[in-house]
Amino acid sequence: MKEILEILENDPKITPKEIAAMTGLTEAQAASKIKQMEKKGIIRKYKTVIDWEKAGEEYVYAIIELKVVLRSRTGYDAIAERIAKFPEVVSVRLISGGHDLSLTVRGKSMKEVAFFVAEKIATLEQVQGTVTHFVLRTYKQDGDILFEKERTERLPVSP
Repeated sequence: MKEILEILENDPKITPKEIAAMTGLTEAQAASKIKQMEKKGIIRKYKTVIDWEKAGEEYVYAIIELKVVLRSRTGYDAIAERIAKFPEVVSVRLISGGHDLSLTVRGKSMKEVAFFVAEKIATLEQVQGTVTHFVLRTYKQDGDILFEKERTERLPVSP
């Protein structure tokens, strides 16, 4: 099972036939195991990593760290679940250190992200404080390197 998951994590478009050849299973066995893992929620989603900059779409990403005050009978899960419902929020994580939650947020501009944080996140009763870090450039995402080395077109100089 782990081997199939690692193969799919690396290439979600791979076919059960190709997985069978890599693992020694039959195509039917590979397809059956994949279906079982999908049904159990082990495989949650198949994902495409897109370089939006190359696609001509500009998005601004920010990492927002939250300090949270827990109220009686509510824990981190309740506030994380509420925040996760905002469409601007890409991810929500419980973290260790000086803050409690880390959000990744996406917007069309820095101003849009800043207003989202000020109006929707900072105003939540449990949120005691926020720190916003704007992402300037992404070099690697979900295991994929998003940049190519620049080629030098200059000819070598010899004495």
